[in-house]
Amino acid sequence: MTSATTALEDVLARTGLKVDATEFLALIEQAARRLSPGDPDPAHFFSGEQRAVLGDVGLDLSATRADEPDPRANAVATRAVFADSALTVTEAAARLGVDDSRIRHRLKQHRLTGWKGHGGWRLPAWQFSADGAVPGLDVVLHAVPDDQPALVVAGFMTTPQPDLPIHDTPATPRDWLLAGGDPARVAELAATLGTPA
Repeated sequence: MTSATTALEDVLARTGLKVDATEFLALIEQAARRLSPGDPDPAHFFSGEQRAVLGDVGLDLSATRADEPDPRANAVATRAVFADSALTVTEAAARLGVDDSRIRHRLKQHRLTGWKGHGGWRLPAWQFSADGAVPGLDVVLHAVPDDQPALVVAGFMTTPQPDLPIHDTPATPRDWLLAGGDPARVAELAATLGTPA
């Protein structure tokens, strides 16, 4: 076993991911294959006039240097963790104390979210607590625009938001809801997903 494999297994154990290093690397490879290749020179997509305007507002269109990390790496790792931590319909049903058909019904009604993979529905773990579903989740999910993928919703729900303070500290929408915060405030933010800032 290499030191890199040992280090990866340590990270997986510390973060509570229930997957061995080989399986996790397979998830990483699978997620990376879904991404289109990075373009080392994004400037070629724009005319000279467009490059000048974008440069004036501070956008760096210079070619990627060979020593720079690939910006897609974080997306690949996030997608792999997201997929590994997702629950099956049966696991979600057990967590909520209902039968599998109730989970499918909640997915159809946008009271839970998930995606269909080769093995059936997968439900992101962020929407569950030790006691069941995150309170107010249905209000939030109804506000999410239909074109937003599960990874975007997961990122939003697990990223601290300045508009959702708990004890003067920005909270994630998930933590806000678990603390008894008003789901309408989270829904208002969720409704803007995918729109320019």
